[in-house]
Amino acid sequence: MNAITEAQLRLALSASDTDARAGVWAAPLNHAMQLCQIDTPVRQAAFLAQVLLESGELRQLQENLSYSVQRLRLVWPHRFPSDEAAAPFSHHPEKLANFVYAGRMGNGDEASGDGWRYRGRGLIQLTGRDNYSQFSKAMDLDALANPDLLQLPAGAALSAAWFWSAKGLNKLADQTEGSEADSHFAELTRRINGGLNGLQLRKAYWQRVQTALRERPPSAA
Repeated sequence: MNAITEAQLRLALSASDTDARAGVWAAPLNHAMQLCQIDTPVRQAAFLAQVLLESGELRQLQENLSYSVQRLRLVWPHRFPSDEAAAPFSHHPEKLANFVYAGRMGNGDEASGDGWRYRGRGLIQLTGRDNYSQFSKAMDLDALANPDLLQLPAGAALSAAWFWSAKGLNKLADQTEGSEADSHFAELTRRINGGLNGLQLRKAYWQRVQTALRERPPSAA
């Protein structure tokens, strides 16, 4: 596997403080990609493009659950059919998570606190007790007991790479070149996001990462 260098990662980033973030994230990303067979430029470009979008360029490591009443009704229209139903949960992230994630994804009931405990974390937000449990067993980390591990660079990168591998996305990423590249990249987005949210920006990152990976490391110049 050809590791992505800090210089290449800086080229893939578009926002400010790229030097600092590249320095923090290059090693964890390389370790995670190596463990999960994201080991070709085609796989790495697809993975990193999706990760950069999902994490706001490696800055957002947990789910934002602070919603207005209007946003709550838009995201969960069946759970919040009126302003009155939504109001108690508006800008109350813990209460919201325990309500909307109760009895799902292996979580206990609302009173168990599992919804908040196992809220979305990591570079591709891993959500729910079942996912945390499967990740913990596969990667020999106790994220069930210490879910905040996924908010540290090593755990955040590893959870994203594990999810990618566990969902069979390496095989799909292998098809993101050639005449059908765009359709396969769109399918990757659906598998991760559940839809095509941010597809054009994901494609922009995809192009940036591909360009960055073609750059020769300074030591090889």
